[in-house]
Amino acid sequence: MTTDHAPPTILVLAGKRDGKLDPLAERAGVSHKAIIPIRGKPLIGHVLATLERAWDDAKILVSIHDPSVLADVEEVRRLQAAGRLEMRPAQDGIVESVETAAEGIEWPLLITTGDNALTTAEALRAIHASGIAQQADVVLGLAKREDIQAAHPDGQYGFYQFKDIAISNCNLFWLGNPRAFSAVEAFRSGGQFFKNRSRIIKAFGLMNLIRFVLKTETVDGAMMRLSQRFGVKVIAHRFTDGRLAIDVDNERTYRVTEELLEA
Repeated sequence: MTTDHAPPTILVLAGKRDGKLDPLAERAGVSHKAIIPIRGKPLIGHVLATLERAWDDAKILVSIHDPSVLADVEEVRRLQAAGRLEMRPAQDGIVESVETAAEGIEWPLLITTGDNALTTAEALRAIHASGIAQQADVVLGLAKREDIQAAHPDGQYGFYQFKDIAISNCNLFWLGNPRAFSAVEAFRSGGQFFKNRSRIIKAFGLMNLIRFVLKTETVDGAMMRLSQRFGVKVIAHRFTDGRLAIDVDNERTYRVTEELLEA
């Protein structure tokens, strides 16, 4: 697939959060969530197949604690044989894993996760084109509640409510250059960032937290304030395909993802 833009470097985060075994992976009897089988192949197999369709020649990096667990994944073998895929050692924190993987790369960097089996080639190309067209430093892929619920009523239960819309992220992030790391610094400690209010205050400032809690800020307004806070241009790319905000986090979303992949 060719596009008007040179392809980004693509990073697939497939490590263990905080270095710990994921409960869903444990129930499936595997060491990493990315290799949980679904619809005939590991989760990451679906992701890599989509990346392969999105661009003919994009470099793909996989950040994982133990690369040997991917040795039998068909897509991994095929992309490695083509010289397109390399492994990177995952760290315990999200930002640390991204920093390690990004050493010596060609920018921009498009980031997704090993459990993001419902992502599409069209979505990947769209967020890349958006970042370039708007000369952004950071692009966050988002979908609104109505579109997610239209894709599947059980697909997502948690949303961030803004003044204009309620949204959820799509596990698609685009970083235009190394300056973008100043904006992702807030997530260095990893984990469920938005469940820890003290960390939000430290990262974004008390007044921005108050605006968020009181729902007095629009999504674009929030992006503007983040841009001012970190000194880089942060924008939101809104997808209309609600499936993109559904990844495999628990038994419910595994079932939903399996149904949508079958459909």
